[in-house]
Amino acid sequence: MAPKNASFKIILGSSSVARQQILSEMGYEFTVMTADIDEKSIRKEKPEELVMALAEAKADAIISRLKNTSHLGENEQPVLLITADTVAVFEGTVREKPSSKEQARKYIQDYSSGHTSVVGSVVVSNLTTGNRKGGWDRAEVYFHEIPDEVIDSLIEEGIILNVAGALMLEHPLTLPFVDTVIGTADHVMGLSKALTEKLIQETL
Repeated sequence: MAPKNASFKIILGSSSVARQQILSEMGYEFTVMTADIDEKSIRKEKPEELVMALAEAKADAIISRLKNTSHLGENEQPVLLITADTVAVFEGTVREKPSSKEQARKYIQDYSSGHTSVVGSVVVSNLTTGNRKGGWDRAEVYFHEIPDEVIDSLIEEGIILNVAGALMLEHPLTLPFVDTVIGTADHVMGLSKALTEKLIQETL
């Protein structure tokens, strides 16, 4: 199978394994760069505004790094940069990556027999034309009761300390306790396929 983007190049501005997997599933070939911004220095009242501001800041940081290394002018094909951000919203409070094991434990205990929203953004920047499009989406995740020993195992393993709201839908320990997802699993995992596809076409 030839990649869908034979006529243009994609840079995914994210170290997230889930986002890389989703973009591959969509049939695209891409290279990966990370933004390394101080996410905590960017604050907004509304979760939708926060995820948009963070995705834009990631794009700006990567673009300025690319300009310094002068990679931008060499491409005959359009180059698209995709950045994204995701937060969980529980009872109106934004949850980013947990700052400790204790906080991660509290987050997961709160989801047990309950639900949380997930708000995620995607920003696509056409580095050749300067065109940029962005958007956000929301999903709801409902859970069965999550046993304490499962929570212990998740915390001990540690990977959920690196994800927004300590919520990792696709994790084999979490998945059996997911009751319903209103929205799409790819959105909850960090990259909405439908939104990304739409923005790629608009930016081209």
